[in-house]
Amino acid sequence: LSISQARLLLEQPAKLSTPEAKRDKAMLELLYASGMRVSELVSLNLGDVDIESGFVRCFGKGHKERLIPIHQQAALAVKEYLEQARPSLAHDKEERALFLNPRGDRLTRQGFWQKLKEYAKSANLEADVTPHTLRHSFATHMLSGGADLRYVQEMLGHANISTTQVYTHLTSEHIRRSYEKSHPRAK
Repeated sequence: LSISQARLLLEQPAKLSTPEAKRDKAMLELLYASGMRVSELVSLNLGDVDIESGFVRCFGKGHKERLIPIHQQAALAVKEYLEQARPSLAHDKEERALFLNPRGDRLTRQGFWQKLKEYAKSANLEADVTPHTLRHSFATHMLSGGADLRYVQEMLGHANISTTQVYTHLTSEHIRRSYEKSHPRAK
């Protein structure tokens, strides 16, 4: 997704005023802010997002723990969900899952995927938008914005940097523009 398409997708849940829409806003913001895998997102428990410090703790492949910074908008979306929506979704006060379905159970990957499809359609996005699309967009936008490849590798939870390098070819147009602006003979 382009940056404007990602922004448009992230705005879709705000058109609704249901607890599920608040949850979806928080999930979309968190996914795009962190580059987490959808399985990591739906596995989050209460306490895994530190709103004050702006970090999310998740467990990736091989149960490897990592801390990922998140921006203020994502932290605020999670805070609003926790304060305004999660209490009405939680039927069991002991439930530890961060994101709940209307029955009060942990939202599944499939449940989130279905909601994402609805929001992509609502945003009139032509592309086939999947949860991995947001992870892909996160990596591409971070690298295009100048983030160091090793930092992006760490945030994505890739064991090998060659896995992260897949996203670098997508920024070739950005490199071309930078080259044309910078090289004395290209001006």
